[in-house]
Amino acid sequence: MNETGVDNNMFIDRARIYIKAGDGGNGIVSFRREKYIAAGGPNGGDGGKGGDVVFTVDEGLRTLIDFRYKKHYKSEPGNKGEGANRTGKSGQDLFIKVPPGTILKDETTGRIIADLTKPGETFVAAKGGRGGKGNQHFATPTRQVPNFSQNGEPGEEKWINIELKLLADVGLIGYPNVGKSTLLASVSAARPKIADYHFTTITPNLGVVSLEVGNSFVLADIPGLIEGAHTGAGLGHEFLKHIERTKLLIHVIDISGIEGRNPLDDFETINRELEGYNELLVEKPQIIAANKIDIPAGETNLEGFKSAIEDKGYKVFPISAATGKGVRELMMYAGEMLKTIPDTKLTAYEDEMVVYDIDEKEPFTVRKENNIYVVEGELVKKILGSVNLGDYESLQYFQRTIQKAGIIDALKESGINEGDTVKMYDFEFDYIE
Repeated sequence: MNETGVDNNMFIDRARIYIKAGDGGNGIVSFRREKYIAAGGPNGGDGGKGGDVVFTVDEGLRTLIDFRYKKHYKSEPGNKGEGANRTGKSGQDLFIKVPPGTILKDETTGRIIADLTKPGETFVAAKGGRGGKGNQHFATPTRQVPNFSQNGEPGEEKWINIELKLLADVGLIGYPNVGKSTLLASVSAARPKIADYHFTTITPNLGVVSLEVGNSFVLADIPGLIEGAHTGAGLGHEFLKHIERTKLLIHVIDISGIEGRNPLDDFETINRELEGYNELLVEKPQIIAANKIDIPAGETNLEGFKSAIEDKGYKVFPISAATGKGVRELMMYAGEMLKTIPDTKLTAYEDEMVVYDIDEKEPFTVRKENNIYVVEGELVKKILGSVNLGDYESLQYFQRTIQKAGIIDALKESGINEGDTVKMYDFEFDYIE
């Protein structure tokens, strides 16, 4: 076996990026200019929609390393409208590629907004702003020459925390001190710390096992499990979540029993922990690595253990991670199995993308500050962005809109009196009944 590997620090499983969808294009003010017609009607076109920011799953990716070098992602804005009722061109969507098993979290709320598992799966994380309406939309029988249009809405923007749960193709599981770290070190260039602790590592060590040209896989040494891990004992949940999206498990058993445990009991206990956390975990394909056959007790216990485990339908490989005996055969078999295993399914409902709704924010807030009534919120931003505050008719439209949105009623409930000042971001006006 041609053993190569990578520095496990290269396997970044968290990243933080800023995304900004494109702003909608502004609608425009325009009028028909036709021969022999002195004053044509309004024909200002609408602005184009801003581009979305879309995450898409690329099965060729394994890490989040690209996000180390680029932190800001912005899609194209929409173009402004044109005359002759022509709508401006929409901005192009921005596609951000991520590996299977990527979780997206809104940094502000801390909530999971998407769990992306399948190749080709997409999720719109930030929607582009709608284009503003051209003045053609504001003509009425009494206002035949509207001299205002709407600005486009701003695109959504936010900081996103990205986590990668798919850490490896193959996970090494088993009790602490059964030889998982030694096995990883023997088949890859990863150099995990190896010590006689129950929790040698908090996060998995990873290495690349290269079998031949074009045939390699990522192997993870999952930190040692203990009885009760599925209930959160120790750091159980932290460990178990790393196993979720591996396609294949190599269950390392200390066949020598030198720590006073029975190898068959070890096998049953670990599988109970997997089932207790997620019943689908115990259904993952497992290869059993009967380790420490270089110890006399290991040779003695092997025959009975192998017979009992193979009766359960598992393939058993007697190995010595310390000397390398049987390790090549184990890894070659794992590589062949990976070619036949379908994509991982974690839950019975994973046929649909798991999306978690973010709590709706209040559309606007009203507070009194130094005798000024301050109105803020996403709704207020949209209203202000949709009107031309320098145009009288547009101001009338603004007044009707804030009335319809419930802002006037909210100001009244807050005790506003005629003549009091209202501030909406940079825009101030006197309240009049």
